[in-house]
Amino acid sequence: MSKQIIGNDKYPLKPHNSPAVKVPGLVFASGQVGQGDIKTATTQSLTALKEVLELSGSSLDKVVKFNIYLKDMDDMLPMNDVFVSLLPEGPKPARTCIQAGKLPGGETARIEIEAIAVV
Repeated sequence: MSKQIIGNDKYPLKPHNSPAVKVPGLVFASGQVGQGDIKTATTQSLTALKEVLELSGSSLDKVVKFNIYLKDMDDMLPMNDVFVSLLPEGPKPARTCIQAGKLPGGETARIEIEAIAVV
């Protein structure tokens, strides 16, 4: 199976992971962290994820699964408001949402979102 590593200057490869990995038919996008209040953080995460998916030749409307990690599960309802408003119209993908003990990005990190999408 061929595997293509996705990254650029804005989303560089790191020693421990890649922004995305593309295999025939699918792209696995690493989690994108958002900081600040949950609505701003959700917008940041999804915007970055959208850009990584587009680098991979995919898009938000081709996502089949999201995994969402929240610093505080009490943020779920306001996160959902923003999440739904930023996704394309139509059937929504499968999704998991859990509270994580600690997120990368320091104390202001509120959310991390990763995705699997069709290419």
